[in-house]
Amino acid sequence: MLTVLTHRQVIVWIERTAEVMKANRDTLTELDAAIGDADHGNNMDRGYQAAVAKLPGDETDVGAILRSLSMALISKVGGAAGPLYGTFFLQASNALKGRTELTEADVERLLETGIDGVMMRGKAQAGEKTMLDALIPARDAFATARGRGASLTDCLEAATEAAGQGMRATIPMIATKGRASYLGERSRGHQDPGATSSYLILKTLTEIAQEGRTAS
Repeated sequence: MLTVLTHRQVIVWIERTAEVMKANRDTLTELDAAIGDADHGNNMDRGYQAAVAKLPGDETDVGAILRSLSMALISKVGGAAGPLYGTFFLQASNALKGRTELTEADVERLLETGIDGVMMRGKAQAGEKTMLDALIPARDAFATARGRGASLTDCLEAATEAAGQGMRATIPMIATKGRASYLGERSRGHQDPGATSSYLILKTLTEIAQEGRTAS
């Protein structure tokens, strides 16, 4: 049973997410074309490629690794996504400073502090057709599973399932934040690209945890 994520697995998470963003670049761009600037896919791909290039390969402090990710995303990802994802991982990096591995409590803290940062930076909340509509259900599902005594992998699986449901739930929503809000009623019927990229990030971490469970 997987009980912790090592600092090496966190690095692999960033590397693997870069591959996922590249593979889903066109999909994210198409989603963003419907309600935004049609650049979310390119931005996330560029940001994660930069993050991989700047990864501190010999670093064991998870906080420092996440801070490096946040700085790359802030500097390379355009639009609202850069500051929001950058803030997410910056807040998480502060909360996890000095950790060389992540327990269930640490991953829950990562989600909590990251989401708090996004809510503060974006002045947003659930139900406004943003990345939070995937992240908040994920956080809550993780906490619920952890409260039942579930393993780290099981907690992440519950979080990812909830994020996927939250992502799909953005389709009928009317956007009230960001460029999509300018469309008003016309934003209904489209899946939010930020919620989609958030889901992909969590799904990638879950897959790494699943691989760790199989190997353990």
